[in-house]
This record gives sequence, C-alpha cells and structure tokens, in this order.
Amino acid sequence: MNREEIKGHWNEVKGRLKEHWGQLTDDDLSQAEGNADQLVGVVQQKTGATRREIENFIDGMFNGSMSDQAAETVQQYADTAQRMADEATQYARQQADRIAAYSSDYSAKVAHTVRTRPAESMAIAFGLGIAAGALFFLGRKK
Repeated sequence: MNREEIKGHWNEVKGRLKEHWGQLTDDDLSQAEGNADQLVGVVQQKTGATRREIENFIDGMFNGSMSDQAAETVQQYADTAQRMADEATQYARQQADRIAAYSSDYSAKVAHTVRTRPAESMAIAFGLGIAAGALFFLGRKK
C-alpha cells in the first residue's frame, strides 16, 4: 500500500474501512486522508486493531486478496475451535475416568457393607422401598 494508491482510491478505501470497522466515522478517516501511516494510526486508535491487521486489510483491497484474508481468518478460527474441542474432550475423559473410579470405590464399599452387615442392609432396603412406595402412591393420588 502506498500514498498514491490510497489517494487514488480514497472513497473505496474509506467505504471498506467503515464497512469492516463500523465504529469508524468520516471525521476519523478525514484526519488521515491520503496518508497511509496516519490512516493506520487512526484506525488502530479507534478500533484497537493491530497495525498488521489493518495493513493486511488495506493491502488486500489493492491486491484483490480479500478472499485469501478471509480464508486465513476462517482457518484461524477453525484451528482455535478444534483446539478448544480437543481440550474439552480431554477434560471430559478425565472427569469420566474420575467418576468411574469413585463409582467403583462406592460399589465395592456397598458390597462389603452388605456382606458384613446383612440384617442392617435388609432393613435399610426395606425402609427405602416403603418410602419409595409411599411417594409413588401419594404422587398418583393427585
């Protein structure tokens, strides 16, 4: 991008910049009319975009490579999404393994308790059965 290209296509440059970064106004862009460095500075200050991002956007207007930039941006988002999905999968596997280990431990403890205390276990099971039946009966009565 150079000064002559920007001056020669100022209205197109201004329109595309405002379309891409909606917070830019004509007043903002008039501060830099024709000066590439000032233009990048104004856009950077107003939008927070990086210098490289702005320069690539403007260069893309003159080189016809807007689709290449869009494809690169899409690829970056896809790579980020894939990385996040991989991390989420790994986290879910770790949590599933942890829950399976707890479940196995509790199952072993219950089995041990039933073997060592059969009378108490039967009394608890009977009490839970009565409570469940009462809840079921009362729920159906309404």
